[in-house]
Amino acid sequence: MIDTKIGLTQLLTTLNAWGIIISPELAATALTHSSYAYENDTDSNERLEFLGDAVLELVVSERLFRTYPTESEGELTRRRSKLVCEPALAYSAQRLQLGSALRLGRGEEAQGGRNRSALLADAVEALLGAVYLTGGLAAAQLFIEHLLDPYFSGQFEAGIDYKTTLQEKLQADGHGDIKYQLLRSEGPAHARQFTVGLFVDGIFRTQGTGSNKKEAEQEAAKKLLQKLSK
Repeated sequence: MIDTKIGLTQLLTTLNAWGIIISPELAATALTHSSYAYENDTDSNERLEFLGDAVLELVVSERLFRTYPTESEGELTRRRSKLVCEPALAYSAQRLQLGSALRLGRGEEAQGGRNRSALLADAVEALLGAVYLTGGLAAAQLFIEHLLDPYFSGQFEAGIDYKTTLQEKLQADGHGDIKYQLLRSEGPAHARQFTVGLFVDGIFRTQGTGSNKKEAEQEAAKKLLQKLSK
């Protein structure tokens, strides 16, 4: 059984490093799935998710409005839909390692709920709602800037899971053994960089770097996809 208190402590430490202060109690509620709430007679994160969803759309819409002053409503809408979609939010949850902090009921835990994209995306929205309640719009904007930085900076294209896309392509081409191996980690604890190697059928193909192993793996998969498309 995962000790979610450890995951919560790590999450709060990350948020503090971003300049965001939130009470442990409110953060815990934001990470409480309805299955856990039902079994333990406590509040779930559904109301916070409702609030966070609205805040997310507002903040991302303003960010895109200011960043792309010449784009039409339709173009901005398409950009926004990619940033607030389930894959983008689920990947952001993985970067925050939210899975280890989620409070799940026994059934949801047994079914692998910690890795379910929909559940992770909902938790991100709920956490955003908690951040907004605590620090207002400025805190919410700061949270989203950090959370979606790989997309805002162009490091990743929103809505694409490069690892899954690569796996499907390689398997279709007859390659079955795809592995990611940590090559090195460098830097201080609060700004560590991880480098991961990507091996296909035992042969090194490329490597990626990121602020955590999952981010580095996505970067490596993206690089190989780009090579294969040439």
